[in-house]
Amino acid sequence: MLRRALLKAAPTRRLFSPSSSSSLSVTSLRQSSSSSQIPNSHFVEHVEDPPQPPPSATISVDRSNLYHPPEHSHEPSADSELVKHLKNIIKFRGGPITVAEYMEEVLTNPKAGFYINRDVFGAEGDFITSPEVSQMFGEMIGVWAMCLWEQMGRPSRVNLVELGPGRGTLMADLLRGASKFKSFVDSLQIHLVECSPALQKLQYQKLKCMTDEGADGNADKRCISRLAGSAVSWHATLEQVPTGSPTIIIGHEFYDALPVHQFQKASRGWCEKMVDVTENSSFRFVLSPQPTPALLYLMKRCKWAKSEEIANVNQIEVCPKAIDLTQEIANRIGVDGGGALIIDYGLNGIVSDSLQAIRKHKFVDILDNPGTADLSAYVDFDAIRHSAEEIPDVSVHGPMTQSQFLGSLGINFRVETLLENCNEEQAESLRTGYWRLVGEGEAPFWEGPEEQAPIGMGTRYLAMAIVNKKQGIPVPFM
Repeated sequence: MLRRALLKAAPTRRLFSPSSSSSLSVTSLRQSSSSSQIPNSHFVEHVEDPPQPPPSATISVDRSNLYHPPEHSHEPSADSELVKHLKNIIKFRGGPITVAEYMEEVLTNPKAGFYINRDVFGAEGDFITSPEVSQMFGEMIGVWAMCLWEQMGRPSRVNLVELGPGRGTLMADLLRGASKFKSFVDSLQIHLVECSPALQKLQYQKLKCMTDEGADGNADKRCISRLAGSAVSWHATLEQVPTGSPTIIIGHEFYDALPVHQFQKASRGWCEKMVDVTENSSFRFVLSPQPTPALLYLMKRCKWAKSEEIANVNQIEVCPKAIDLTQEIANRIGVDGGGALIIDYGLNGIVSDSLQAIRKHKFVDILDNPGTADLSAYVDFDAIRHSAEEIPDVSVHGPMTQSQFLGSLGINFRVETLLENCNEEQAESLRTGYWRLVGEGEAPFWEGPEEQAPIGMGTRYLAMAIVNKKQGIPVPFM
């Protein structure tokens, strides 16, 4: 997207020995306790009494009901801090949590979330995104942004916003490719929406930022990217990005990480799937016994769908945050002008059961060791379109496949140009990257190990644009 329990030691007890008229002092007990073990961890305190005549009767003490606290272990707990936190939420709430709550904690918990304190991208991380595949992806996004800027009338000031920039690779390639177009880059105010401090540092480095103290020592510090001379700032949410200027928003592989609610068809109707803790302290899925707040979003999603679509599925995923974010984007574009480009893997219709976990490039169980794997779900592009169309003054275009989108922007010509000026190793990397971006299935030209064959993402990923109606139809959705 936050917790613990304490065990108190048993109180000191005072007992008298039945077999002796005098016993050890407090001091002698403390000295001997360091060298001898006291059964059941009881610390028994003895005191000296004045001499008494021999007892006339034997005293018997029943110890059967005395409290025997468990021995304290200094071994580390098997549960991670995030697992403990999730279990505590379920415990104190007195019942299970939604899949969306689980997903949000796993990904963005401020202390232990998957995205918060690590670099999860690239070959050494858990998954690879399109910008990490080839520089051509960021360059083509730059072409789209410049075309939109032209359609906007070449404004002298534009907010260029990226949602979830990862390492900053896409923005760096965009700025590097656009640096020759001085009027465009001079107009840019770059805003990165990122909640991870670790990734913010990587983005700062990738964009080759420097901090400008300003002429006045008391002035606010400004970050400038040396790639294009543009000002760069970071925000935790889109809401924090300043309004009042035309805005171009890039959302690449951002929507897929927004938390989804899962509903399953049961005899009593649609029931939300929840995450609970079993008796042996592991996580499991259960169905909510009563309606949940997210049911309102399910009803809204079903209203947008055709009746046969609903009849053919037993599970439905809805993403309230995607619906709300889309309307926030559309409102901003409707008022300030500009447009948004959303690229992600997904479907142009009802999404059923797509939530998945990826750790070190392999699929794993969603509930296994939360916080160590990426969770993502297919994006419902049809729901995004309907959400945006509820806002006046904007139009929605697409989706089209990533292959169609990049091909229309000229990636085929770009790869040919790059191949003319590279060695054989670089050429192989370019061909592999190109196939991953626009191809489908395994690359036909691959001659290496089968398990390393590049897989094309060209048809799995979709592109959609939301723009201000005054600007007409954006490239390449004509």
